[in-house]
Parts: sequence; C-alpha cells; structure tokens
Amino acid sequence: MIKRILIANRGEIALRVQRTCRELGIETVAVYSDPDRNALHVRNADYAVHIGPGPALESYLVIDKIIAAAKATGADAIHPGYGFLSENAEFVEACVAAGIIFIGPPADAMRALGGKVSGRKLMEAAGVPIVPGANDITLDDFATAHREAARIGFPLLVKASAGGGGRGIRLVERDEDLENAMRASAGEAATSFKDATIFLEKYVSPARHIEVQIVADRHGNVRAFGERECSIQRRNQKLLEEAPSIAVTPEIRKRLCDAAIAAAKSCGYQNAGTVEFLMDRDGNFYFLEVNARLQVEHPVTELVYGGVDLVAMQIAVASGEPVPDPDAPLNPIGWAIECRINGEDPFNNFAPSVGLIDFIDVPAGPGVRFDTMLFEGLDVPVFYDSLLGKLIVWAETRERAVERMKRALRDLIISGPQTNVPFHLALLDHPDFQSGDFATNWLEQHFTMPQPAEGDPRLEQALIAGAVAANLIGGAVSSTGATAAGLPRWTQASRSMARRGIRIEEGTRGWRRGTVSR
Repeated sequence: MIKRILIANRGEIALRVQRTCRELGIETVAVYSDPDRNALHVRNADYAVHIGPGPALESYLVIDKIIAAAKATGADAIHPGYGFLSENAEFVEACVAAGIIFIGPPADAMRALGGKVSGRKLMEAAGVPIVPGANDITLDDFATAHREAARIGFPLLVKASAGGGGRGIRLVERDEDLENAMRASAGEAATSFKDATIFLEKYVSPARHIEVQIVADRHGNVRAFGERECSIQRRNQKLLEEAPSIAVTPEIRKRLCDAAIAAAKSCGYQNAGTVEFLMDRDGNFYFLEVNARLQVEHPVTELVYGGVDLVAMQIAVASGEPVPDPDAPLNPIGWAIECRINGEDPFNNFAPSVGLIDFIDVPAGPGVRFDTMLFEGLDVPVFYDSLLGKLIVWAETRERAVERMKRALRDLIISGPQTNVPFHLALLDHPDFQSGDFATNWLEQHFTMPQPAEGDPRLEQALIAGAVAANLIGGAVSSTGATAAGLPRWTQASRSMARRGIRIEEGTRGWRRGTVSR
C-alpha cells in the first residue's frame, strides 16, 4: 500500500529509515533545512524538499511545511523518526486530514500518554504499577502540595507533566524546598513545552531505568520485545543502553512485558512504542512513561531478537498488516550494547563541540554497527542535538560485548569536533559497570572522568596520528615530531586523536594506523 514515504526528520534516524525503505522497494522523500542542504539523508533520498532555515522552529517543527512537502511529492505516508514532531498529536491529525498515513500511534493514544499525569492515571486504571505520588498539583495551592508531600515522603520529585529530556524535574529532599522546586519545574516546562502542569512522585533510589519495546497493530495485537537497560544517564539523558538487562530475570521479564502490553491496550495504542519503568533492587518495578515513537536505542533490541527490523514492522502495521507472532517467546539471543557518540568534550565538563569533520574512519568486523550521518567535509550544525552517531555491538555474552565495544570505540576515529569516546572507554573499564552494579544516579555520584596523563609518551605519537589521519601535514613527519606551522585545525584534530590513544607507525608501505594499548 505504501509506495513513497516522507521522513520528517534528519541525521542518522532519517538514514536508518531510508535503508529499510530501499529494502522494501519504497521511495523516500527527505526534508532539509539550510545547514542540512548537503546532508547524507538529502543525498540518499529519491526526492528532497527544502523547508527553511536552520532553527528547528522554522523548519523541522513547522507542520504546514512538512505536510506541503508530502503533498508536493506525492508521499503516501510520513515517518516521524524520533524527536521533532514524532510525539505531536496535532501533526498526526494534520497527516490524517491530508490523507497521509502517519507511521506511528493515533492522536488519541498519543494525547492520553503524552502527559505524564494523564499517563499515570491511565496506567493505574489498567492495573500497571505506578510510582506513588500525587497527580493534581497546582501552583496556587501550596497547602495541598505540602500535605501530599508529607504523605509520599521525602525525598521526592517534582515533575512536569509535559517534560522530556530531563527538563522540568526537581529533586526535593526537605519540605522547605518544595515550593521553590515547584516554581522552577513549572517555569521550565512552560518555557520548553508551553505546559506548566506538575505532579509529585516518590523518589525511587537506587533504581534502574528499564524499558520494554512494543509494537501494536490495529487488530488489537501487541508484541513485546523484551527489555533494555538504560540506567547509564547523565542529567537524565541516556548515554549507553543494553539489551537485555543484567538485573532482569526471565520471571521479571515476563511481568515487565505483560505490564507493557497492558499499557498499550489500555489506550488503543498502535505502531512502535516504548514503555519505561523504574525498577528497585528487589525487582519491583513502576510505570514511568510511554514514548510514543521509535527510540534512539532501538538497535540493541533488533540485534538480540534475531535481527528483527523494527522500522519495517512499523511500516507494515501502518499499512494494516498484523503484528507477526505476537506470542513469540521472550528469549533474547546474546547481548547488545549501544554507545551514543555525542559531539562534546568529556575533559571539559562535556561542553558541546561541533565543527568540520576532517576525517572519519568507522569500525567494522562481526557484530559491529555504526549508525551515523557523518562524512568527511560535513560541518556539524549548531542547531540540533549533539548526537553524531550510535555505535552498536552484539556478542554471545555481556563480557564479550563489552570487549567488542571497547575495540570498536578504539577503532572509531572522528577528527574535528571532540566526542565522548574517551568517556565510553573509561565507563566500560569501570568495575561497577562490568559487574552491573549501577543505577540511574550512579554516573553522577560514583564516576569521575579520568584526565589524560601529562607527559604521556603516547601523546606525541597521537598528535602525529591526528594530523596524518586528517590529511593536514604538508611536511616531513618523524617519530619525535611533525611539521605543524600553518596547519589549519591542528590543535583540534590532534587532540581528538590523542584522547583516543591512536598512533601512527612507520612501516615498509608508508604510514599505518595502530592503537596504543591502555
């Protein structure tokens, strides 16, 4: 039924959807802003439509421009990817009004789940465990807030109903701090989401962030694809995900999946989605929220469930096909890990880092996948999030997956912007991570980013490697130094290499890349 899909997104997720569409014989339409004019998702599409300047509010978030592009190119359907308009019920309704299939849940289900307060009420009615809290809190009734806080107990969270990405959340440990936290949470949510609704929730700590992937069709079938471990977070942002979770037993997995299926059926959910839970040390779990879209971390689920293509399944159920084998066993095969490769400097408090990609070399080998929009010569825009790519590995066991990921990270070279590759390497080496003894607050409370050693003899080799790999050296190179005068972007490129432990060795056939052991 679907012959041409407009992808209302950019970057690696647009490319991810395009790959599946090509395999299915479906044409794709790209939309792009001014800074994305030369992006890979534009080059790889069958059709491309310019939709405005760099800021997302003037391009990727303008519903009328997206619908107009779909009509102009004869698109049968729109895939929203994640972020931007992916969870916007008005966008869904605009697609339906224009006679275009939206590859995602219906607007009613999206609205029911989009607000965290309405979602909590819905899950409670469906018998899904929820975190103890208070749903109906207003800024003009501090007396009720104090009374409910005393009932819940401290510490607790003040959360925005429309929050996301860690915004609109405040931890409160004392009653005297409650009112200021309420004002701050409501104000942040009003600015970011135009909705100041807040609620109170018990602070479950230590807790793991566990989520279940589901796909639902229009015939009432819901299939769950097991759990993902998403507890490695900084400032409520996920950095590394795994499937399965080291803390989830087959019995807990069954209960998690049953709860996720009940959550989907409670609101007539359709298409792909993720039901998120908090889980304590005793295996008790509580509903957190539903992400009514495909998740950034969906590849780890694909890898441990036999190479299933969740995007293909999204397109199939949007076309009216039933979910295949909804009662399939919940037995993950092997272990998958995803590291989010962000443009940020882990040695400078993770400050954002963008700019020209001088050189990129992507890891390969069995069980290695790198989803990215990077290419040499790309000037990474400042208007969008910091995600440059996703490095995903699969292996037979968690221990082997960790070692494979470390190898793949060392093989990944991105010269230009700083990236968080050194952070991931340090994280994977940490004893707590290797044993699985961590929770959502572990990173901020127990992990310190190690600084590169001053005077390390490997540094000089890495400086040379950075320049050679980025094709910046115009003069002679020796084992003790390099011609650096007048080289553009020398400092940035060389430091990028140094922090990855990369060296260049002189061989009989010229320069070759090697990896310094750590």
